[in-house]
Amino acid sequence: MTIAAFTMGIIGSFHCVGMCGPLALALPLSDQSLHSKFIGALLYNSGRIVTYSLFGLVSGLLGKSFALIGFQQGLSITLGAVIILLVIISKVFPGSFKQANITGNFFQKLRRTFGQLFFKKNQSTLFAIGFLNGLLPCGLVYLAITASTAAGNIGYSVLFMAAFGLGTLPVMWSIAFWGNFIGIHTRQTIRSAYPYLMLFMAFLLIVRGMGLGIPYLSPVADLDKKIISCCAKP
Repeated sequence: MTIAAFTMGIIGSFHCVGMCGPLALALPLSDQSLHSKFIGALLYNSGRIVTYSLFGLVSGLLGKSFALIGFQQGLSITLGAVIILLVIISKVFPGSFKQANITGNFFQKLRRTFGQLFFKKNQSTLFAIGFLNGLLPCGLVYLAITASTAAGNIGYSVLFMAAFGLGTLPVMWSIAFWGNFIGIHTRQTIRSAYPYLMLFMAFLLIVRGMGLGIPYLSPVADLDKKIISCCAKP
């Protein structure tokens, strides 16, 4: 599943070009040396990965609570089914999912904070910008959080989200360092594959929850401990 998270991050990073690319391009790096730009781009992306890892901590705590009551497998199957349902709804009823006003107000305040940090124009704020960037709404991040919740283990959930963040690093670092080098057509082509990525992740969650005895992919649940052993062999 960690490999799946990393792969999701790599593919999803092309989506990030359109969503977060303008923010990365606006980072105060243009007047700096190559070494400073390298470090600055790394600091910015490190902030994002830390935020994703904290999401993993929260989702791991939630998933563990389900594991303790013996509902880890049911949770995994349920989350997979919900993802499939969301994909179907988004296709049948485009534009069904819109931010509520309270959420919109929160993100407006977040963007104002971004503006204040950008005006400082120094490297010390780049990590903070990346950290806040990780809080911006993103369907792929929500998908990764959903998958990490099904792990039922805090450490594994954190590792899952960190792997997802690391998967986004090559493209997002390149954008911050070199500029926007990915064409609109390429982004649109890759974006069209997102529903299939979501369905693939839903499939993994459902298979994992079925406890088929496949090591790492669909481990058998330990009913006495009420957890799924990731390394259980058939």
